[in-house]
Amino acid sequence: MTAERPLVLLSNDDGYSAEGLRALHRALSQYADVVVCAPEINQSATSHSLSLHRVLRLREVEAGVFAIDGTPADCVYVALHANGRVLPRKPDLVVSGMNHGLNLSSDVFYSGTVAAAREGALRRIPAVAVSADQRADRDAAAALGARVAMATLEAFRKAADGKVPLFNLNVPPGSSWSVRPTRLGARLYVEEVVFRQDPRGHEYLWIGGGGVRHDHVPGSDTEAFDEGIASITPLTIDLSSADGATLCAETCAAAMR
Repeated sequence: MTAERPLVLLSNDDGYSAEGLRALHRALSQYADVVVCAPEINQSATSHSLSLHRVLRLREVEAGVFAIDGTPADCVYVALHANGRVLPRKPDLVVSGMNHGLNLSSDVFYSGTVAAAREGALRRIPAVAVSADQRADRDAAAALGARVAMATLEAFRKAADGKVPLFNLNVPPGSSWSVRPTRLGARLYVEEVVFRQDPRGHEYLWIGGGGVRHDHVPGSDTEAFDEGIASITPLTIDLSSADGATLCAETCAAAMR
C-alpha cells in the first residue's frame, strides 16, 4: 500500500463474497487502497448489534480481505481495534456495501449495511453506506458509490467545522443516474406474523410481510427513488431530539411530583 493513496475500510452485511461488495471493491480500488473486513455469511437486518457474549473468529481469505463470523458492526470494530492485524493504519474512510437491495427511510434502523458505516462514524471516520436496487446495473452503481465515497472524503478534508459525515446512498434501477441530497422518507411494509407448522408438527413463524409502499414525502429518499434518482441522505449519530425537549421536561417534572 502506498502513502499517497487514501486507505478505505470496506465492509457490508451480505458477506465478504457478495457480488455487490466485490464490485464496489473494484471501483474503490481505482482511487484508494482498500481493505475488506466483512461477515462470513449474510447478516442482513442485524442492525448495530455487537457479539459480546460469544467468541469471534477472524480469517484472512486473501491478501487484504478478511472475514469474521459476526455482524457488520463487529467487522468494523475489530478492523479498527485489532492492532494492525487487519489495517496497517487508521483508515481515511469507511464504506459499507454495496448492499443487494435498498436501505431507504426506516430501513436505516435495521440495516447492517448502514450500521457498519455508522460504526466508522462513531470512531470519527467519515463513512458512506451504499445500497442498490437489484435491478440496477451493478458495475455502474458501484462506480457511482465509489465516486460518492471519494467526494465525501474530499469534502470532509476541506470542511472547517470538523463534523464527521455519515451518508446513506441508494441507487434505483437503471445504469445512469443523477444524484440528489435527500432526507428520510416513508417506506411502509406490510406488517404481519405468519404462523406455520413444520413437518414434525411444531409451530414456527415468520415476521414481516412482502409488500411495501412509499408515502409521498417531498425531498425524501423514497421520492428520489420513485423518480429514478440516486439519493444521498445525511444521517446522524446524535439521537437526541430537540422536538421532544418540551415533552421530556414535562415528563421529568411530573415524575418528581
